Amino acid sequence: MHEASFYFKHDDDTVRCFLCAHTCHIAPGELGRCGVRENRNGTLRSLVYGRPVARHLDPIEKKPLYHFFPGSLSYSYGTMGCNFHCLFCQNADIAHAPKHGQNIRIKDITPESIVSEALDSGAASIAATYTEPTIFMEYALDVAEKGQASGLKQVFVSNGFMTPKALRSAAPFLDAANVDLKSFRDDFYVRECAARLKPVLQSIQGMKKAGIWLELTTLIIPGENDDPGELREIAEFIVSVGPEIPWHISAFHPSYRKTDRPPTPARTLIRAREIGLETGLHYVYCGNIPDGDYKHTYCHGCGQKLIDRSRGSGILRNLKDGRCSQCREVPAGVGFE
Repeated sequence: MHEASFYFKHDDDTVRCFLCAHTCHIAPGELGRCGVRENRNGTLRSLVYGRPVARHLDPIEKKPLYHFFPGSLSYSYGTMGCNFHCLFCQNADIAHAPKHGQNIRIKDITPESIVSEALDSGAASIAATYTEPTIFMEYALDVAEKGQASGLKQVFVSNGFMTPKALRSAAPFLDAANVDLKSFRDDFYVRECAARLKPVLQSIQGMKKAGIWLELTTLIIPGENDDPGELREIAEFIVSVGPEIPWHISAFHPSYRKTDRPPTPARTLIRAREIGLETGLHYVYCGNIPDGDYKHTYCHGCGQKLIDRSRGSGILRNLKDGRCSQCREVPAGVGFE
């Protein structure tokens, strides 16, 4: 068992974990809300250090990151567990397995092995993803530090529900992040995710301030967070952080414990995109709908198509020396050269 970081031990052998914003108070023999951090006789242990349950080579666009080395491959990995309990979780089989009593005894894979596999695969980056990187932070940071030293870029795909201290520890090793901004209503986070909104907003602002390339994703659920007024508030918040931040809008499909809602109509996503652009965002993308026109990157200066994603991953076009070939505007992002 790997001793956890980010915790304080009390005299009675209880511990207070301050890795994520739940800041769980954990009695001996008990688990935190993530299901993968256990108090063993006054020592907080990570039950998933070195134990990824998923490892794949993905296009960076699947994170989704559209403005970070477009067209490249990202070696992606994740462990069991999550500090959210979203009723609409699409990875519930691994995210909530510990909470449902499933065994997490998995063969160890060292951070060095993760980096070696990533290098051998031809990936440009390593992405901590699939569940929530925060809950396996010790492992993710060791992978990121060693990967960065080997020339690989480091990515988090996160719900953003981490403490400022955890973010400060991760920031020096992070090149990019996609954060889920699931709603702009605290009651949605409480009801649907067993979490809160404010820490997520603080993490987004903190990542931007730390110089991490940032993209945001909102899964739009009919009747839950699809009100145009709320979507405009999300867009206004993103503009306040940085209008160049790409906003990915995704369609909901019934899953896990959220099967009482229909799939999101394409028109809802298209309208959300219009709201984002009207509000002042430079780049807004629609995912999970057939029409690929909403997945391409267009020049913010002249409107020319810069990146074509008809086949999924980004195909660079109409760019010269990292600039729009027509108006010479520099698209926001990293790795367009």
